[in-house]
Amino acid sequence: MAQQRTPIRLKADTLDQETVKFASPRLRQSIFLNSVPKSGSHLLKNIMRMFVPLQDHYGKHFIQWGNLREHIAAFDPRRPQLSWGHLMFTDTSAAHTAHARKIILVRDPHSWVLARARFYVSDQFGDNSTVIKQSGMSAEHLINLMIFGIHQQALPMRDMFNLTAVAWRGPQSTWVKYEDLVHAVKNVDTPAGEAFFLKLMELAGLPGLPDDWRERVKIGSDRKQSGTARENLRDVKITIPDELSDEHKELIAYAAPGLRKLLGYE
Repeated sequence: MAQQRTPIRLKADTLDQETVKFASPRLRQSIFLNSVPKSGSHLLKNIMRMFVPLQDHYGKHFIQWGNLREHIAAFDPRRPQLSWGHLMFTDTSAAHTAHARKIILVRDPHSWVLARARFYVSDQFGDNSTVIKQSGMSAEHLINLMIFGIHQQALPMRDMFNLTAVAWRGPQSTWVKYEDLVHAVKNVDTPAGEAFFLKLMELAGLPGLPDDWRERVKIGSDRKQSGTARENLRDVKITIPDELSDEHKELIAYAAPGLRKLLGYE
């Protein structure tokens, strides 16, 4: 039986108050932002919120397989809404999201395992990893757990990517790289940045970029608004390196052969 989890501890953002300052057209089709956890989910969500009127936001719930039944209304084609989650691909989830535009956020597995490890032993993850936090475990072995999974608690990396990203690719469902999103945010005043966000609006089915789009992006991408941004993680119990070792890169290649190439990282 899986271990009972305590809630993730995230500080609420203030973007609802910012969103209403901007005029945005009502949605004509639902938009679902799905992502591999720890792939920049809050960054994409917060930016997209700035381009959709508040009355078309589906609350602040991250929709996942475990709570899908509670949030079926997010995908009602009669009332288009913007929603987000870490939803696994199954017959049920594919059927309920069939009418929605789907943007699937992915991240290089090499940096993903480090971000996952860092979050897993932070205060924001609650008491879900107390044993690991108090164990004195090495960072190297923690990263191994992020790659191969934790029995009945955390999916292996390959399954996580397959179920929340890879299997979703198809009509009206496009992969977007976290690294491209970050680059566009940092270069929002350049033609390349504009081209990225224009394409993002197209993928979402939104009518181009408004004149004030750069201001919206800058507000939505403010890292203070993301409780899971690296610098906002509290009390990380194990020091995680900034770069992955060659040994761990070999383990990723063994555990998920072809994944980085499929996602466009090789």
